[in-house]
Amino acid sequence: MTKGIDKYSINSTDYTIGQDNVQKWGFDVHNPVFGISAGFIALLLLMTVIVDAETAKTALDGVKTSIINKFDWLFMWSGNIFVVFCLGLIVSPFGKIRLGGNEAVADYSFMSWLAMLFAAGMGIGLMFWSVAEPVAYFTGWFETPLGVEPNTEQAKELAMGAVMFHWGLHPWAIYGVVALSLAFFAYNKGLPLSMRSIFYPILGDRAWGWAGHIVDILAVLATLFGLATSLGLGAQQAASGIHHVFGIESGMTLQVIVIAVVTLLAVVSVLRGIDGGVKVISNINMIVAFLLLILVAIIGYTVTFAAIPDTLFAYLKNIVPLSNPHGREDEVWMHGWTVFYWAWWISWSPFVGMFIARVSKGRTVREFITAVLIVPTSVTVIWMSVFGGLAIDQVVNQVGTLGANGLRDVPLAMFEMFDALPMGTLLSIIAVILVLVFFITSSDSGSLVIDSITAGGKVDAPVIQRVFWAFMEGAIAVALLWIGGNEAIAALQAGAISSALPFTVILLMMCVSLLMGMKTEKY
Repeated sequence: MTKGIDKYSINSTDYTIGQDNVQKWGFDVHNPVFGISAGFIALLLLMTVIVDAETAKTALDGVKTSIINKFDWLFMWSGNIFVVFCLGLIVSPFGKIRLGGNEAVADYSFMSWLAMLFAAGMGIGLMFWSVAEPVAYFTGWFETPLGVEPNTEQAKELAMGAVMFHWGLHPWAIYGVVALSLAFFAYNKGLPLSMRSIFYPILGDRAWGWAGHIVDILAVLATLFGLATSLGLGAQQAASGIHHVFGIESGMTLQVIVIAVVTLLAVVSVLRGIDGGVKVISNINMIVAFLLLILVAIIGYTVTFAAIPDTLFAYLKNIVPLSNPHGREDEVWMHGWTVFYWAWWISWSPFVGMFIARVSKGRTVREFITAVLIVPTSVTVIWMSVFGGLAIDQVVNQVGTLGANGLRDVPLAMFEMFDALPMGTLLSIIAVILVLVFFITSSDSGSLVIDSITAGGKVDAPVIQRVFWAFMEGAIAVALLWIGGNEAIAALQAGAISSALPFTVILLMMCVSLLMGMKTEKY
């Protein structure tokens, strides 16, 4: 087995990947990470049956609100630190380090690599919020950024700048820190591809004990709960779109069917492996997404092409005031949107970071950070400009249902915008397909991540384990929807966000540990 931390490191370890694993019933799982994680998941489902979902939601919402209100400064400053840290790595000598060693070769083409990391990191969120969020900020649906007057030119500028702030450099820096740390310690130091490995320079061999167990268990739970929440929320958007286009009732039954179909297709993708599954579906994702983007951009060209430079300018102009957590007049907006988003991205970072690390061997640190930060942010500028710019234009000119009534139903917002455009039905059909394909990618890549952590960092664990986790993601989402409806999904989301508080501290320590490891590397 591979030994961790080579001769250039500050320490050495005799730990071998999988040495604490248990092989039984075709599984190869880490003891006790797998057992405790599975136990917590079973307890959650049991509590959903015993405890009223609305009561659980109220309790967890209280915890979430308390964390957001008391630790807003920690989330905001941590996000700023992660951006500066990643940009610093690009220009530092550490940027020359190649993940996997100087002779390592990339496993995937540049375009396939970008497609996979983008689909896992942001895809479905852009579908859900690219219309609703700009309209919300512009109209003051729930406060306005920096307290500007709603429905004004300044509100339009701040709406697009704030949307990019939430979906640009900051979230990708959070993902980049986790992804680079995992990739570096796995590929350059020979440690297991697991969260605990990142802290070996700080913890030493204690990383293989309970300190490491706790980090990995938290990562598993945050990933699984985040994915289950997204499956539940995404099923609502897909069901709303299907009802909007085909007239099928978008109730609980359709949402459960959507999750079941997505889960089954994700299992097929799992069985085909990364090359035949995730990579292929991610490439399809990007093709369909760019087809939709190009069609919408051309149809609304009088608005969309002018919106792109305006959005970029608004982002650059307002990134500093939006990053400052102190003395804000728009504190309610900041807590309800920015701090919520930062907590959500941090709670998702083990999932997205692990997946990006898994497919990034052979890239230099400079290439890695540039691709993870700059490329997705650039694509997001274009995407948000096209969809958000058109949506705000419809509101300003009172065009269509969205323009006349404003934001009424978040999952329906994109489809209402399409209704006012030529070929609106075709655009809605493409959007429904895209939502479903993004879900398949998220479920498949999520099962890959959870399997790696619960298998002690093994990347070649039995396929049956990934199938098990893919089914679990869907089963949890279905169970929560069926038993507690939207309240149960909202409760799970509140729980996932609450987990971001300890993870924020973990990510800050991660930056320190990564620098300690990189200083021992020859480049």
